[in-house]
Amino acid sequence: MMGHSHAVSGALLFAATSSFLPPLVMHAHLKPQEILMGTILCAGAALLPDLDHHDGTIANFLGPVSKLLCRFVAWISGGHRHATHSLFFVALMTAGTWAGVTYVGRGFTLGMTFFLLAMAVRALNLCPPGHAFNAWGTIVAEAAIGTAVIAKFIPSAPGWLPYAVGLGCLAHLMGDSITKMGAPWLWPIKTRYEIEIIKSSGNKLETEILVPLMGVGTIALLWFTALSPHKL
Repeated sequence: MMGHSHAVSGALLFAATSSFLPPLVMHAHLKPQEILMGTILCAGAALLPDLDHHDGTIANFLGPVSKLLCRFVAWISGGHRHATHSLFFVALMTAGTWAGVTYVGRGFTLGMTFFLLAMAVRALNLCPPGHAFNAWGTIVAEAAIGTAVIAKFIPSAPGWLPYAVGLGCLAHLMGDSITKMGAPWLWPIKTRYEIEIIKSSGNKLETEILVPLMGVGTIALLWFTALSPHKL
């Protein structure tokens, strides 16, 4: 799937589960502002598995810094659609985020917020096209402004942030599993699992049907869980 498709799928999955899964797994009910923040950050988290792709949508979202990061992740994970496209990676990102917000606190939370916002901005094409400074410089500026806004509402150790990160990674795996290449969910077992619905990334089914439906679904779900007047 394309980067923007992954981002929208992450937002949809968070919005769809925010009213019932957090009470089950975290024993906490999310407030409307937490649902909104989680939906946005989960959209960015849905791009995390593609840090193994040095030429992917997000490879240059922070300029040369992210380019080097993606090359390192690709090297250590075995290349594109290997270790980072597995349940192991989902668990690693979830546990790592939990450790960060629990033991580091606000510095980690805001840093992770900036990182996820930057990926969401790039994937959703909310910046100039290309990989030049005007593109990634805009991403940095928009992510910094977004982080400053979210900082006014987000606690130092939000218990829902690891949930959003893990859910975003899971959304990515689900998206890639409906394409021809599939995903190695049980890595290091190399078997790839797929139900081929999207025959080629970026085709009309993905960009003109699935993405608009997921976008409308996300907005509708947010209205009922966070945006309606009686929720605000």
